[in-house]
This record gives sequence, C-alpha cells and structure tokens, in this order.
Amino acid sequence: MVFLADKAQGRDNNLNLLRMIAAMAVIVSHAWTFAYGRGISEPLKDLTGHTLGSYAVAVFFAISGFLITGSFQYSSSHRRFLLSRALRLFPALLVNLLFVAFLLGPLVTTLPWGAYFSMAEPYLFVIRNLTLVKLEFHLPGVFETNPYTAVVGSIWTLIYEVLCYCGVFVLGLIGVYKNRWLATGCLLGAFVLWSVLKETGLPVPFHEKVVLGLALPFAIGSCFFVWRERIPLSLGLVAALFALAVLCFDTLAFYPLLMLAISYASFWVGYMPGGWLLNYNKLGDYSYGVYIYGFPMQGLAMWLFGPQTPWENILYSVPMTMVLSVISWHYIEKPALDLKPSRKPKAGAAAAEALSARSGQSPQSGSARHNKG
Repeated sequence: MVFLADKAQGRDNNLNLLRMIAAMAVIVSHAWTFAYGRGISEPLKDLTGHTLGSYAVAVFFAISGFLITGSFQYSSSHRRFLLSRALRLFPALLVNLLFVAFLLGPLVTTLPWGAYFSMAEPYLFVIRNLTLVKLEFHLPGVFETNPYTAVVGSIWTLIYEVLCYCGVFVLGLIGVYKNRWLATGCLLGAFVLWSVLKETGLPVPFHEKVVLGLALPFAIGSCFFVWRERIPLSLGLVAALFALAVLCFDTLAFYPLLMLAISYASFWVGYMPGGWLLNYNKLGDYSYGVYIYGFPMQGLAMWLFGPQTPWENILYSVPMTMVLSVISWHYIEKPALDLKPSRKPKAGAAAAEALSARSGQSPQSGSARHNKG
C-alpha cells in the first residue's frame, strides 16, 4: 500500500499541473458571468449548489494547507517562513495591479487619459487591493459596456489564504503541530463551529462565513500533512469519499464530506499518476499568474470582441492570460522566490522524521519539497 508520505517527497509530482487545471477552471466558471452579467452562473451550480470555481478554490486551499503546514514545520526560522509567504503572493500581485490600473485601464477607459490619471481611484485601486483589506474591483470608465464591469475579482480569496497562513503560524508557535491528535482536534473544532452556525441559521457576517468555508479544505490539507505517514493513496477511496458525499447531498454533512473528497482526490491526482504528466514541471508554475490575470483578460475579451458566449469568452481570454502568466512566472514570481534566504536544515532532521513515524508526532525539522514554499 502506498502512503501519502511515500510520495510527498521531491519534485516528481503533479501539483503544479493540478493547480494549473484549477486556475483554468476558475476562468471557465467566470465565463458565464462575463458573458451574461452578474447573477448568472454556470450550469454546475444548478446541479450541485456550488460553482466550478468554488471547487477549484477548494483544491487550491487543500493543497496549500498541506504545503504551508509542511513549510512551517521544515522552515529554518519563523522569519524565513513569513518572508517566503510574502514573496510568493505580493510581488506578482503588485505587478498585476499596476498593469491593470496603469496600462489596461487607460487603454480601455471611456475617460480622457488626463482625467483618468488625475483621479484618485486608480491609485487607491492598487493600494487597497495590495493590502487585501478593502478590495476595489472597478476602475473609472473601464469595461463600462461589458455585461459585468468588474476589472479584477479572483483576488478576493487571497486575504483568506493569508489568514490561513497566519493560522498555521499561530498554531505552529503554540506547538499544535507537535501532536497529530491536537492538530486534528483543531480541524474538528472548525467543523463543529461551521456546523453549529449552519444548523442554527445564526446571522454570520460575510467574511466570517467565507473564512469558515475556505478554512475547512485548508485545515483538511493541514491534517493530511501531519497524518501523511498513515494516509493511503487509493483510487477506490477517492470514489468512496465522493459517493459518500453524494449520499449525504441534502444533509449538513454534504459540504464537509465534499471538501474531504476533493482534498483527498487532489492528493491522489497530485502524487499518484506519473509518466509523461511529470514533464509539465519543466515548464514552470503558471497557476498563480493564470489566477490573477484571468479575470481582467476575460473582461478585455468582452471589450474587444463584443457580445459572446461563455465558451467564446474562454477561447478569447485564455491565450492572453497564458502569455501574461508565463511572463509573470519567469520574470516576477520565480525571481522573487529566489530572494528567499537560503534554507539551513535544522539538526536532527532524519531522527525527528523517524521518531514521528513511530510516535505519532510531527517532525519539527527536516527537508522536503514544497511546490509553493
């Protein structure tokens, strides 16, 4: 039997490819809104209650929970961990926002350039969205004739990802990851809180509701890391988990079981298939670029080509998105990641790893590969 720990080593995996597919799924999901306007979602939501984009985001958060937990455990210092997280997200986001506000915006706005650049909105657009605190999705005069006028949108999940990173950091500082059962207890606590709020129908502010929803796959991925020596990778188990979720479709257990099934399936796909699929890793990790550039390029496609079907929007926007994401990875993201301090593995890594396998404790040191680390 193959266990997750057996495969979660080195760079020979499909996680980059899986994240790329998830990023493309977000573009597909948004195409209905771009083509027909706000309030219109793709057919999958009518069937399952969730959009393809929400499933894709769950994949991102499950993988991130696994890798970020491992990154904290294996990081040689807290400073390195925090700096690595910042370098992964913010340099590419800053360039994306500058591109949208000061290149794309002036080219498509209905306002004269002088008026556009004299307004505060483009500058606040960059500042607010870079801080992730109070997002601004529109620019003056931009995409006004589109069915959906937002210029950016996908970045709304980034603040919740950062909050999950902070959760890992805090839990790591207080020693939660030293014990598998304690870490699992935190996951169960999040599930119980989500269930109580869902069952009672208590009014929950939007941000808190979203945090709980996205924290669940992230926490599952985190627990998968601490239990990786005990988690088998089986295609039959993938099918069983999805079947169980479907059987519980109209119950409170559906969403948590669905998140568990999606998370487990993500790691099976990420680590089990080999062969020619692994060649994708030679290209680069373009998923983040696709995620942040897809939305404005879908809006640009509508502006350039006029009324179109969702599939035409996908066809027109993906090539532009790919060009920008490739540039972003090779000239922004990868160079930024290279600025991280060199890792100095902690002493006793092998002994800690061996001890963890026997005692149920997660290692506090070691060396392993983390795609997004």
